[in-house]
Amino acid sequence: MLSTFIIALREGLEAALIVGILVAYLVKSGRKAFLAPLWAGVALAVLASLATGAFLTITSTELSPRGEEFFAGTTSFLAVGLVTWMVFWMKRTARHLKGQLEGQMSTAILGGPFALAAAAFFAVVREGLETSLFIYANFKTVSSTPTATIGLLLGLGVAIALGYLIYRSSIKINLSKFFTYTGTALVVVAAGVLSYGIHEYQELGWLPGADFFIWDVTSVIAKESLLGGVLAGTIGFDTTTSWLQFIVWAAYLGTILSLYLKPAPSKPAVPAVA
Repeated sequence: MLSTFIIALREGLEAALIVGILVAYLVKSGRKAFLAPLWAGVALAVLASLATGAFLTITSTELSPRGEEFFAGTTSFLAVGLVTWMVFWMKRTARHLKGQLEGQMSTAILGGPFALAAAAFFAVVREGLETSLFIYANFKTVSSTPTATIGLLLGLGVAIALGYLIYRSSIKINLSKFFTYTGTALVVVAAGVLSYGIHEYQELGWLPGADFFIWDVTSVIAKESLLGGVLAGTIGFDTTTSWLQFIVWAAYLGTILSLYLKPAPSKPAVPAVA
């Protein structure tokens, strides 16, 4: 539940802020007539994201056991790669995101309603597709689908509410710190998804060491227990974890977090002209 809440909150707020920037630009520039195509583009992006999630879920249920292991492992690796790229992309572009989006809207308006709807679609669908893939991969690591679903819905609800309140200037939050903290949490969750993908490929026999465990604590923590489910869904803990899973998990977590949390280099001071 906690992992899906974090994913939905982070990704949902990003999407909500993007929509808020687009709407505010049209309203403040006196182009309210373009709000209809804007919302049409946003709606199509949401539908595309939902369709992607449905496709992933339905496809996995139709596969053979080995096919499902391959599909789950591969989508896990893809999700980790995409989320890792996105957290660094957001860190790099967050300061200039508003200007970039407004520039895209200004150009799209010249092309008419369809161009504006397309611009809104592509601005939002990136977040939606990433969320669908990562949520699907994360769902494979949790033991209780109902509680994970509740976390997903709560996260989306809070994200939409925060996005609306920020748009209305009802609240102010330090977005830089928010995205840093939630980005760190996403990296931790992604490490768990990566470990799960390693496990699935080990089950296929494509990676070695499936039965070479660094620990086996099933006698203490049941895999289907509440504690086991929470740990699996948040940090990727498995009651039977192989050495390869642990090494890859630790290497990814240590490397990515050190790079992500590394302070940006300060710009050299420009000498004053006498």
